[in-house]
Amino acid sequence: MQKLSMEKLDELFRKMSEKQAVYLPVDKENGAKFEKWSEGTKMSQALNTIRSAKDFIFPQTENLVDFKVNGKNIEVADTREECEDFVIFGMKACDARSFGILDKVFLSEPVDTYYKNRREHGVLVTLACTKPSETCFCQTFGINPAEPEGDVSTWIADGEMYFEANTEKGKTFIESISDMLEDCGTEKVDAQKAKINEIMRKLPLNNLKTDAFGGDKLNELFNSPKWAELSESCLGCGTCTFVCPTCQCYDIKDFDCGNGVKRFRCWDSCMYSDFTRMAHGNSRNSQLERFRQRFMHKLVYFPANNDGEFGCVGCGRCLAKCPISMNIVKVMKALEG
Repeated sequence: MQKLSMEKLDELFRKMSEKQAVYLPVDKENGAKFEKWSEGTKMSQALNTIRSAKDFIFPQTENLVDFKVNGKNIEVADTREECEDFVIFGMKACDARSFGILDKVFLSEPVDTYYKNRREHGVLVTLACTKPSETCFCQTFGINPAEPEGDVSTWIADGEMYFEANTEKGKTFIESISDMLEDCGTEKVDAQKAKINEIMRKLPLNNLKTDAFGGDKLNELFNSPKWAELSESCLGCGTCTFVCPTCQCYDIKDFDCGNGVKRFRCWDSCMYSDFTRMAHGNSRNSQLERFRQRFMHKLVYFPANNDGEFGCVGCGRCLAKCPISMNIVKVMKALEG
């Protein structure tokens, strides 16, 4: 393990940015968000960003391809420009785990090359959560906020930042800044881990379990009469899906630009009435069906197809942002009985 004085953090970011773009959580008026580092940028100590780091590898909108039309001739232009190496610095354990969930979707055959390209260019430097919130329930899904995954894990204790590489990419990153780091023991980090775990044990959602869910519970949960009451107040606004670090639904649209066509991909939501609408109409016509789809996917369909791994990381964003205070925790508690 190696460490760096927090007083040298700006110097570290300056050195890192010489070789790649560096993005960190920065405090804004409405909460923290990831922003590219420049002189004077200060890293936020907030629990989490409003939107997750998912944007870096699966952006909300992206241009997939251009079609140039000249008479009867059509030229197909690959518009990808994702060749920038970048570091996402300071992401939390829940967001780091979400990348693994997204990998199962976008890196399975057929591989999404747009996603793959960004994933290969990025280095994930995670930061342990020192102040987990009452909305956190990542431990429900086997995530330890005191030991975040990623290419490099970091901890802040007593005015110093501690670094530990977890992957080959992480080791390369540590080597690139090794002249600023010094070797150290793990005593302070171990003490902080114990403190974080003690906080987690006291949180109100610490005992939330997944025992009632999984791929083998499909018929039982799908046919539950509780969906009617749970979905009754849902607005179908899609806020939960847009702040979620693991939602991966998207739509593809073509736009006529006069002398050609641009094909875009943009996030979509299973909570919308026109989601997956086909020529014959929508396969989920009621809000109940759309509401059920979202939570069944997280708790049943995804684990059924991914060796029991759930499609939620317990980040708590949907708890904080839903305008009618309906979220996956309430659904789980209602259905587990």
